[in-house]
Amino acid sequence: MLDSVVSKIVALGVPGLVLLVAMAATGWAGGAAIVTALAILGGPLGMLGGIALLGVMVLISHALAKYGFRKIFEACVRRFEAQGMSKEEILRRIARYPISKDLKLRISQLLQ
Repeated sequence: MLDSVVSKIVALGVPGLVLLVAMAATGWAGGAAIVTALAILGGPLGMLGGIALLGVMVLISHALAKYGFRKIFEACVRRFEAQGMSKEEILRRIARYPISKDLKLRISQLLQ
């Protein structure tokens, strides 16, 4: 029985684990836990927002597994530049992100 549940969660990947943790945090069981967890994950958009968030997480987790965090982050910085953002504006935004100082330094070096 447990192996069956675990294999279904593994099939869902990272979003499955996120949903499992959110369900455990609700204090509910069964369908109520799923509905509450999706509503929490969806924030102001409710359950539909939670479902959308899990869908986006599928895309992000596949990209992270394929390319790695740093490559994706660097590509995003390059895209900011391509969209016309100045280097100073990009650095201001990145300074507010909750990321390590090492990664912030690498990005500033990337923009040099």
